[in-house]
Amino acid sequence: MTNRSELREELARLLLGEEPTLTGLEATERGGLGVEQGERLWRALGFPNAGEAAAYGERDVEAIEVVVSMMRDDLVDEATVFRLTRALGQTMAKLADWQVATIVDQVENDVAAGRAESRLVESVEIAQRIAPRFEALLLYAWRRHLAAAAARLEALGAVDAELLSTTMTVGFADLSRFTAMSNALDQAALGALVEDFENRATDVIASHGGRVIKALGDAVLFVNTDPAAAVRTALEVVQHIGSRENLPDVRVALATGSVVSRLGDVFGPPVNLAARLSHVARSNRVLIDDVTAAGLGDGEFEMRALPARPLRGFGNVSPITVSRRRGFRPRVSARPSLPT
Repeated sequence: MTNRSELREELARLLLGEEPTLTGLEATERGGLGVEQGERLWRALGFPNAGEAAAYGERDVEAIEVVVSMMRDDLVDEATVFRLTRALGQTMAKLADWQVATIVDQVENDVAAGRAESRLVESVEIAQRIAPRFEALLLYAWRRHLAAAAARLEALGAVDAELLSTTMTVGFADLSRFTAMSNALDQAALGALVEDFENRATDVIASHGGRVIKALGDAVLFVNTDPAAAVRTALEVVQHIGSRENLPDVRVALATGSVVSRLGDVFGPPVNLAARLSHVARSNRVLIDDVTAAGLGDGEFEMRALPARPLRGFGNVSPITVSRRRGFRPRVSARPSLPT
């Protein structure tokens, strides 16, 4: 029987690439940061205070030296360094949790089938097999998304005020009856339902040139710079989710206007209006506001204004229901196939 303590140490060594030999204070001082800045860095990255325990190593020192060099060489100011660090810490923490949750099923199946001695043994073997490859994939994906984000920023124009504030169509896709359904499901089934919903929604959103801002379990918030593409997205989300027996019905709402991008999120009246409209939409229907409707042009969509109703923070609003015009044939474009 393999010693569990040794396996834990082996797993940590494989993932960290070294044995931890330094305390947090020793690592920050060797990297060139003072005590206060060092504590601020660990908090920004989301790491707990390990106290006097040896929880860090030479790679931690190298990471701190990178932070120090950016501030020393005046590449960015100190406030920007720590803002970027906080974004990195929060993103990596979520990614790590997502990765671990994703491989749980494989670990459980391998243990149950006798292909692994224990969960810990299987975790060590998975770390040995995929960690180096996934690290390369992580860097590739980050560079691709960074290039796309830079291109979006450049497309906004040269006016400084436009760089973080721009006009977008915001979409909010919300599952109906989710609370009642979740109460009737066990944890495994609930997790599978949420993952299925998010996967299908994000595939549709990406295929129409949109971006997922965040997933909230029973809802997905997305944006698109083109109102017509956003409406196509919404209608296709209904088609791919609302028609499936294993998923609840879905309600989608869109609103267009100026939004501010901060911390990987978007803020502004269109975000709030899309959320409010989704709450009054009928199941498997798409509602839009009048600004979105004005940007659609003629021919592709049928629209019908509904009676005005009070929406918190917006007064009386007349939602507009939208559907694909009968007989309309969309242009064929090269898009990735969506799940069936």
